[in-house]
Amino acid sequence: MSDFATTLAPDALEAAQAWLGRLKTERRMSPATLEAYARDFGQFAGFMAEHLGEAPGNRALAELSTSDFRAFLARRRGQGAESRTLARQLSSLRSFYRHAERTGLFRNAALSALRSPKLPHAVPKPLSVAAAGRLVKADVLSTDETPRWVLARDAAVLTLLYACGLRISEALTLVRAQTEGPVLTITGKGNKTRIVPLLPVAQKAVAQYLELCPFALPPKEPMFRGVKGGPLNARNIQLLIARLRGALGLAET
Repeated sequence: MSDFATTLAPDALEAAQAWLGRLKTERRMSPATLEAYARDFGQFAGFMAEHLGEAPGNRALAELSTSDFRAFLARRRGQGAESRTLARQLSSLRSFYRHAERTGLFRNAALSALRSPKLPHAVPKPLSVAAAGRLVKADVLSTDETPRWVLARDAAVLTLLYACGLRISEALTLVRAQTEGPVLTITGKGNKTRIVPLLPVAQKAVAQYLELCPFALPPKEPMFRGVKGGPLNARNIQLLIARLRGALGLAET
């Protein structure tokens, strides 16, 4: 809320704070999404303060025209915001205006006339089984100086990504106890929990890593470790995949 505390009149600031509070307590929105909505509205409030020549209050927000909203989106586009970001920002604004109407503060029909930016349609292109098999071995880039436990670690992480459908962040936050059964309980984006099978090939890869890992693994800390013993950074895996992709001649998609 500090992003727009100085760019809104007191009544509009109170409305914005009540809106964010409702998203947190009633909608139970995840902290990351809540932060994104607050940031979006902060950018909108800052633009409107400049656009109107003063910090807008509820009356000014109610009287904004479709062209005013389009001017904000055009500014964001000019600043490099992509269609997906603009669509989320428009969703944030609509959420705020719905709150204002539902609580009897004001309504604005102009916002409903705006269409969300068209998002590019990207269809994921999975690896073939053969390519995935080459990738998860993770040894094509190894040298005589690469520790065996590092090779086993990388192979275990890549196997979890492919065989269990995990995101990198999900794989790197696993603790040892989570991999001791036939299934994984994963808390992903939006704090949503899902159950995925831990396939035998993944169990074997994790077991090989745990056997070779030279560091003590506290039960409540991530089990995948960097070369200095700290938690393995996601950037390391992203770079590894990029390098393996090039070395194995895999498509960038």
